[in-house]
Amino acid sequence: MNEIKVTPWEVKGNINYEKLIKEFGTEEVNDTLLKRIEKYTGELHFMLRRKVFFSHRDMHWLLDEYEKGNKFVIYTGRGPSGDMHIGHIVPLIFTKWLQEKFNAELYFQITDDEKFLFSKKENQTIEDVNKLAHDNLLDIIALGFKPKKTKIFIDTEYAKTLYKEAIKVAKHLTFSTAKATFGFTNESNVGQIFFTSMQSVPAFLPTIQKGKMTPVLIPCAVDQDPHFRITRDIASKLGYPKPAAIHSIFIPGLQHGGKMSTSEPNSTIFLKDTPKQVKDKINKQAFSGGRDTIEEHRRLGGNPDIDVSFQLLRIIFEPDDQKLQKIYDDYKSGKMLSGELKQICIEKINAFLEKHQEKREKAKDSIHDFLISD
Repeated sequence: MNEIKVTPWEVKGNINYEKLIKEFGTEEVNDTLLKRIEKYTGELHFMLRRKVFFSHRDMHWLLDEYEKGNKFVIYTGRGPSGDMHIGHIVPLIFTKWLQEKFNAELYFQITDDEKFLFSKKENQTIEDVNKLAHDNLLDIIALGFKPKKTKIFIDTEYAKTLYKEAIKVAKHLTFSTAKATFGFTNESNVGQIFFTSMQSVPAFLPTIQKGKMTPVLIPCAVDQDPHFRITRDIASKLGYPKPAAIHSIFIPGLQHGGKMSTSEPNSTIFLKDTPKQVKDKINKQAFSGGRDTIEEHRRLGGNPDIDVSFQLLRIIFEPDDQKLQKIYDDYKSGKMLSGELKQICIEKINAFLEKHQEKREKAKDSIHDFLISD
């Protein structure tokens, strides 16, 4: 039986996103919302058109505030569990677009404390995780956020600011709520139980630092929503506006099922991978929707809806809708073979990674333009 599990720390199984909307109590990103967004942006990001971002909380309220002239701040983040992979950058590419279209400030939290507290590696130290945080920082900067509009902070280096507000959140968060939301047990360490209090703070910081009620939008993968359900529940108790959120689907692991994960390197494309590594992983590991033989594939066609190479193109690497549709039609009709589809995917990923890795090197000279600390 295929167990389905979605938590901030573990995603398993083939996810039914419509069911997840009902379970999490969110709203679908529908045509009405898309038209409202397009009104202000002039165009829709391909991730919106393709429902890669499929779910939200309070986006209509956020746009109501924007119409009144009350600009929102974007808040997103990264948990440094290892080298970053292509699944991590789906919300970040969309966040960059939002920043550009709405000329918005961005608060970016790197949760080295979380990854230390939840790490299953017995010998991993907080220094190890902090080093990963600084390494991940280069990948984040390389994506092209505006330095004058972006504040990046690492929790253990911004703790004086964060902790003072986190304890206010913690006072309103009971263990029973944390247990029910995250499945904590008597064996969970107390740091894990406290952590959501730290993750809530950046949703309130713009209001605190600006001295006025400031709307906040959180673009994130849907597995992070449980943290922000708690954040929203506590916001009104502290006198802050509830943050809005918009949620993305997951990039599937190459071997199909669940999401791409740092803990499964053979099923993951890392941002540091070489062209040869990408080629080998896609050719050898990427789940195919093709038929068993060329003759059968030409006659019956492939299934792009379950083919991982096609999904990688759809979710992130082929922004042109017409080109994507042609690939879809050719593959489904049998005109395009699995090997040909994989080759397109390999070329697209390697073209992206080549540019990204160049920008990553240059980012070493601009860390001070982005990183803030106490």
